[in-house]
Amino acid sequence: MKVLKFGGTSVGTADRIKHVARLIQSDSQNIVVLSAMAGTTNTLVEIADYLSKGNTPGAQETLNHLNLKYNNVIDELFDTPGAHSRAKAVIDERFSYIRALVRGEYSLAVNKEILAQGELMSTAMMDIYLNEQGVKSVLLPALDYMRTDANGEPDMKYVSTRLKRLLDLNRDAEVFITQGYICLNAVGEVDNLKRGGSDYSASIIGAVVDADEIEIWTDIDGMHNNDPRYVDNTSPVGELNFEEAAELAYFGAKILHPNCVLPAKLANIPVRLLNTLDPKARGTVIYNMPPDGKIKAVAAKDNVTAIKIKSGRMLLAYGFLHKVFETFEKHQTSIDMMATSEVGVTVTIDDESHLAALVDDLKNFGTVTVDRDMVIVCVVGDLEWHNCGFEAQAVAALKDIPVRMISYGGSNYNISMVIRSGDKIEALKRLSSALF
Repeated sequence: MKVLKFGGTSVGTADRIKHVARLIQSDSQNIVVLSAMAGTTNTLVEIADYLSKGNTPGAQETLNHLNLKYNNVIDELFDTPGAHSRAKAVIDERFSYIRALVRGEYSLAVNKEILAQGELMSTAMMDIYLNEQGVKSVLLPALDYMRTDANGEPDMKYVSTRLKRLLDLNRDAEVFITQGYICLNAVGEVDNLKRGGSDYSASIIGAVVDADEIEIWTDIDGMHNNDPRYVDNTSPVGELNFEEAAELAYFGAKILHPNCVLPAKLANIPVRLLNTLDPKARGTVIYNMPPDGKIKAVAAKDNVTAIKIKSGRMLLAYGFLHKVFETFEKHQTSIDMMATSEVGVTVTIDDESHLAALVDDLKNFGTVTVDRDMVIVCVVGDLEWHNCGFEAQAVAALKDIPVRMISYGGSNYNISMVIRSGDKIEALKRLSSALF
């Protein structure tokens, strides 16, 4: 059994849904995880935002436009009156439910109920379409088995027990369809695995059913060695180990959600990244491969802020760093990178939600300097310290670009450099020329 995940662009139109339906019929009894149709989640976020601001007419008007889009897709997708009627009834029910939520009071729970509807609609349409085509498809509602614990982490025992029970009840199914992204939380409320969570859903499912492979289907042929939006002649990386993939995903390679890596790694299940529009392309396979002494790829993470705390009096004092990190914990702000010297410590963050209060508290420990609008450029590969010269190549490539901060040695798989956002594209191009 394989787990196949298709993103929003892969099911973004009636033609794309038909194409995916053909792809998933090649093997039997696979579990297919679907995202919401492209643009749906963004629109649902907009609807929830209108509701939070008390703008019910704005929410309703936006919802009407989305409803029209789905009606058009249903008209294009289904050939038989029976399938068309079933799909129309299911989608109408979903939109009626959203309308009822929009007429009520906003809350975080209502927000998450609204956001869950996209996956419920895409999977319903795919299931009905497959059955119309004569495929014995079974819909597995994610809310019947996917749950997080009190810490917001997947409750793997619960997921395993519930999902295996559902699979056992439908042993004659040819294909299973389920929702990505959505789940229940520890108190039984509708919740989600955050943006990109459909990858995470697929990895969790793959781990609990001991899948042969997890396939992540998107609109690009694997994880590239640089960002094709900015750099010409990039190419897919054929093989990555899980650590390399995790670094690339965290530091900007959008094709894969960072959380996706861990469940598959622990269960030793390969993850293959494939292109819906070019199914024969090799893509990228991620597995527990041994080190190979190569630099694999470059990625960049935007919207980074560097914070320097300078204190010649306190840095070497016992407990100084503890106090600094405790301040970040107090303000619920995680740290990406860190560098220290005799008189100061510099860290980077990617969330400025609590920046003003954070800086105010850090001033108790020294002089604080904040550099906004920065980017972390990350070089990923087998970067064990004894592989001589890799760090020199990366730094030399940026010899004419100001580098605010460098991190090397914290991981065996990356060299990270902080630069100004305005230098990002040039840095990516220079690294490609120097490294590949």
